[in-house]
Amino acid sequence: MRKAAPRKLAREELIQYALRALGSRALSAGEVRTKLSRRAAEPSDIDPVLEKLKEYGFLNDEQFAESFATIRRDSGIAGAQRVLRDLRTRRVGAAVAEEAVSGAFQDVDEAVSIRNWLARKYRTKNLKEYLSEDKHLASVYRKLRYAGFASSPITRVLKEFTSRASVIEDDDLMEDTDPVST
Repeated sequence: MRKAAPRKLAREELIQYALRALGSRALSAGEVRTKLSRRAAEPSDIDPVLEKLKEYGFLNDEQFAESFATIRRDSGIAGAQRVLRDLRTRRVGAAVAEEAVSGAFQDVDEAVSIRNWLARKYRTKNLKEYLSEDKHLASVYRKLRYAGFASSPITRVLKEFTSRASVIEDDDLMEDTDPVST
């Protein structure tokens, strides 16, 4: 059975809808625009509602991008490239996203972040033994690339656990096809 289409909202109702959405989760201006476009009775109401939200200070892509990048950096779940990709997915402008990521990751030693990521994800495994197999080494490399870390620091850190890491560097496994930008 098909769900009924949501009721279309007038301008004042759109403001309330946007405030409820922003109250439950941080959203970029692009995400709010998408949500409003689904519910707006008049498409011409969307821009004035967004301007009103910006005027009140509820919608600020710079602030959103900066806090998003800082939280991701502090949690250690993602590298700079992954955070940049996630911000673009969340419809933040490219320049704003790049500025926020470069600011958040400016003093971060990527090798330390990679070591912390490996320690957290593989805490039950002896990495020297685990990475001695090529299939595991390639898998860890891919996971680190997907997590947003650059290939050069990944290879340097993996060489601490196995001499086989140079195979990845020689093959240039991920240099031509960056999984983060696709």
